[in-house]
Order: sequence, then C-alpha cells, then structure tokens
Amino acid sequence: MIGLDTNVLIRYVAQDDPKQSPKATRLIESLTVDAPGYVSLVSVIELVWVLTSCYASTKSEICEVLQTLLRTKEIVVANAGTVWKAVRLFKEEKADFADCLIERSANEAGCGYTITFDRDAAKHCGMRLIE
Repeated sequence: MIGLDTNVLIRYVAQDDPKQSPKATRLIESLTVDAPGYVSLVSVIELVWVLTSCYASTKSEICEVLQTLLRTKEIVVANAGTVWKAVRLFKEEKADFADCLIERSANEAGCGYTITFDRDAAKHCGMRLIE
C-alpha cells in the first residue's frame, strides 16, 4: 500500500497539469486491490477544500468525487464508513464537509454530541452550540 497525497488526487481528478496529471493518472491507474493507494482523512478534507476553493466545484461534483474514491477497490480511504456518513450528511444539508466529518467522527467515537461555536454547524449537521 502507498499513501496518496492530496496533490496527487487533485492532479488526477482535475487533469489540469500537463506534466503532473499524466504521472498521477499512471500511478492511480496502476493501483490494484493487492497493492492499493491509501487516502488519509486529512487528504479527504484537503481534497474537498481544494475542489471548493480553487476549482469552484459544486457540492454535487464534490460528492461524486468522494463517492467514486470510496467505491474504488484499489483505494483505501481511512475511516471509510465515517466518510460515507459525512458525505451523506453533506449531500443532504447546507453544512460544510469538514463540519460533517467532524460531527460524524465524534459520533462514531461514541460522543453523545459535538459542541461548537459555529451556528451553521449546529443548524445543519447536528452539532450543539456552546452556551
């Protein structure tokens, strides 16, 4: 298994760099079930952030990228079950993906709830405002 940095994922998804994109494509398409790529939670969050801020990707496009990543047998996504739940919450609500992942990760860890100062996170992804 080899770790995949966010920039490799971006070059593969965006296909926007004439030198790096073909290298990322060759690497990712050479992965196998027996020798998969590994994507950390940090890379998942960075991927969403870069797609949103640098590429102006829509929520629908981001969900498609994440769902494809999660379904790809040659890629292991850290805490995939939790990421799936965060994607579903993100898709249904007006919440930020990182907030959805934070809330779902805390839930999976057995937390009764997640406290925040972020009103949007409280309103859209089930966190509670600190009083």
